[in-house]
Amino acid sequence: MSPEELGTIQEAIRGEGLDGWLFCNFRHRDKLSDDILGLSHDTTNSRLWFYAVPANGSPLKIIHAVEPQALDVLPGTGVFYIAREDLLAALKPLSGKRWGVHSSETILALSYLDAGTAAVLERAGLKLVSAAPLIQRFRGLLGAEAIASHERAAVHLYEIVGLAWDLVKEAHKNRKPIYEGDVRSLMLSEMEKRKLFPDHPPIVAAGPNAGNPHYDFENKGALFKEDDAVQFDLWAKEELPGAVFADISWIGVFAEKASSRIEKTFIDLIAARDRAFSFIEEKLASGQRPSGAMVDKAAREMLIGKGYEKAIKHRTGHGIDTEIHGSGANMDSVEFPDSRLLLDGACFSIEPGLYFEDFGLRTEIDVYIQSGKAFISGKPHSRQSDLLLC
Repeated sequence: MSPEELGTIQEAIRGEGLDGWLFCNFRHRDKLSDDILGLSHDTTNSRLWFYAVPANGSPLKIIHAVEPQALDVLPGTGVFYIAREDLLAALKPLSGKRWGVHSSETILALSYLDAGTAAVLERAGLKLVSAAPLIQRFRGLLGAEAIASHERAAVHLYEIVGLAWDLVKEAHKNRKPIYEGDVRSLMLSEMEKRKLFPDHPPIVAAGPNAGNPHYDFENKGALFKEDDAVQFDLWAKEELPGAVFADISWIGVFAEKASSRIEKTFIDLIAARDRAFSFIEEKLASGQRPSGAMVDKAAREMLIGKGYEKAIKHRTGHGIDTEIHGSGANMDSVEFPDSRLLLDGACFSIEPGLYFEDFGLRTEIDVYIQSGKAFISGKPHSRQSDLLLC
């Protein structure tokens, strides 16, 4: 770990008003600790270690004597233990202080600290709080170069959507059979041409398949049928170190005109998406920082008010960074409620969806916060306002 990285960690600690950030690992069960500290997942980790980074000053390494070199690559003073009493004595200097740890009752993707180890720490007198806000500050806030990378990826994805729909329209016009796999193959080919990396193939779902938010298929997938709702969901990042993902969803109908039911559902869904964005703008303009949960609630309440409560199957959005589901705030007030605030550098999706037995619709834009303002990624393409039609 470089002095600059240590400084960034301590800046995050001070930003959250904590005394320190406590990392620990046993058998590499906490991938997050290894990744943040730059430790190899291949080293021996048969004994529990702790790495305590204070808001100011030098870190403390607490290491078992069997593996004295476990944290040699990290700065700080080392203390060794063998017996449980030795461990409690080594933890004593941390007593009475508030330490961020990898535990959360709601954001399970960041919750690695087991109950037994937490009990040991509390017995030693440490005050434990969730490190989720620290993780957002350290990993989930983008700088100017990262935002530029995200923007470039978003523009590419919007262009790929246009090419994909041209293929669909041509098939419809010429009454030529077209399968979900045909469209997905084009998307993947375009990503390869543009040197974009998707961590999973995009979603192309027609008809009832669009009612499954995580639909996937083998071989060619389903044949497009007249009047089918068609869901595109694609994400990728540049094949460069530090590149940031973009993640968008667009909706079409395999027909020259949509049914009144699909049209109304689409209009209501777009309104909920745009309400989430305008809610963020309003809060920022008033000098407030909304939480991810507040944004989700704004979109969700609008859809519930229109009678769609049973058709909502997921949160309104997720954090985005070098991982498609990143370390920043999620737009979620129900499943994994996220109280973290949308700080400068936050990047996330807004993607409300409605799902039924015969079709489903999800519209998705990406947003980032910069200098206290919200921006939609990938302009001039920005956001879908009309259904794609043949």
